[in-house]
Amino acid sequence: MKGFDPKFKDFPDYIIGITKEIWEDRGIATLHQYYAEDIVVRSPASVVVGNQNVIGATMATLAEFPDRTLLGEDVIWSGTPEEGMLSSHRLLSTATHARDGVYGKATGKKLTYRILADCHAINNQINDEWLIRDQGAIVRQLGWDPKAYAADLIENEGGAEACTRPLSPATDQPGPYKGRGNENEWGARYTDILTRIMGADMAAIPVAYDRAAHLEYPGGVTGHSHGDVDQFWMGLRASFPDATFQIDHQIGREDPMMPPRAALRWSLTGKHSGWGAFGAPTGAEIYLLGICHAEFGPWGLRREYVIYDETTIWKQILLHTG
Repeated sequence: MKGFDPKFKDFPDYIIGITKEIWEDRGIATLHQYYAEDIVVRSPASVVVGNQNVIGATMATLAEFPDRTLLGEDVIWSGTPEEGMLSSHRLLSTATHARDGVYGKATGKKLTYRILADCHAINNQINDEWLIRDQGAIVRQLGWDPKAYAADLIENEGGAEACTRPLSPATDQPGPYKGRGNENEWGARYTDILTRIMGADMAAIPVAYDRAAHLEYPGGVTGHSHGDVDQFWMGLRASFPDATFQIDHQIGREDPMMPPRAALRWSLTGKHSGWGAFGAPTGAEIYLLGICHAEFGPWGLRREYVIYDETTIWKQILLHTG
């Protein structure tokens, strides 16, 4: 771990450790140390540039959810300390909606939801990030429908003309990380599976997935076996049948005491032109950013975790339809 604080034994320990230090131990000021001054943080909802803006957003979240925890389930990573490393960090978060904030009046409801964050780090500092929270799971637990929440958000941000624009190729900002991951066989295998599915080869599912596969999908949905895999990916692709599917980053790893696993960051760019998970086609131009993790076993892909932000897709649809 050349260039990193020696208190961290390896890169996953660094990622999990600073996350706890910042959020749960209230070391928000350590963001000046752990995050680059001009960091680019992309989420489906927006692009935030600069450490000071990240600190402000962190404090606003903790004000609304003061008991928030961030439980690190896995870190799938690539690179070297000398050249920089990219971590794909999967977290399970718990929180109580205890104060008024971006999610409306305090409800006192207890939430559980997942987050996937891709972070590039070098010299003990993160300087580039892609972050997706399962907003569909959050708003449903607060009593909202994702489409209704998106409509309310547009109104609260000043209407269609003034509201914050979601992430898209037009609003994205360049960061220092230009890597594409690694060439490990498990990342390549997962890329092949998703590429076949997005190419409408649904027959790949019973071949590639364990029949007892455990699945965690957007909206806090838990599924099992081939039928649930088919229903999820079919519903997504059917909504955007002509959109361009692209793998933006691919990591595969084999580590002691862990199954072979993979992390992919991917995107769909195109029109909402079909019936599927997002209702009647509207022709809206959408950009969908997704991150997913997979674990493999003797009978195929045995665990899959997928996150994209449903509320941001609805926001793009509503900005088109009015």
